Amino acid sequence: MVQNKKKPNPIDTHVGSRIRLRRNMLGMSQEKLGDSLGITFQQIQKYEKGLNRVGASRLQAIASIMGVPVAYFFEDAPGTPAAGTDGFGEQNQASYVSDFLNSSEGLQLNRSFVKIADPKVRRRIVDLVKSLAADDGD
Repeated sequence: MVQNKKKPNPIDTHVGSRIRLRRNMLGMSQEKLGDSLGITFQQIQKYEKGLNRVGASRLQAIASIMGVPVAYFFEDAPGTPAAGTDGFGEQNQASYVSDFLNSSEGLQLNRSFVKIADPKVRRRIVDLVKSLAADDGD
């Protein structure tokens, strides 16, 4: 007899991926987040994979620990219009940004970039990256 495994809900998977993204951006381990919540790192793994649904009170605690509003975890969720697009935005743009920030290079670049205090220097870096990428947009 073949057992049917239930697929995770896409919203649960999205919320989990946002928890992982924010945790990585903060340089926080699954163990440290779990300890802060009084749960195991295995439970954090299950949340991040969308295998276990995060309850409202637990999500509020995670948001508080990570310094973001609860709404952060639902930004660009499947089935919701992208912010400021009235439902006509490109849905894959959100996953493009998420994929970038989940990559090792994207995470390193983001961590380093936000440490640059001078806005003029940040602007010059953006201009440099655009020129290297031969970006003709914007």
